[in-house]
Amino acid sequence: MEKLEWSDVHEISILLSDEYPDIDPQWISFPDLHSKVCNLTGFVGDPKKSNEKILEAIQMLWIEEFE
Repeated sequence: MEKLEWSDVHEISILLSDEYPDIDPQWISFPDLHSKVCNLTGFVGDPKKSNEKILEAIQMLWIEEFE
């Protein structure tokens, strides 16, 4: 399993889509999204190093995966 950082937004979105197939990412809150990313297997990023721009990028890519 590769180690993921906040910059790996595409890989993170794919994992979230696989891990949470019943969640519509369009309606997820950023605190909930942050928590889910931090709990992904292989995620080693510093929880304090995320920001709204990163979370929004992950959410947008996850929406694409979801559709």
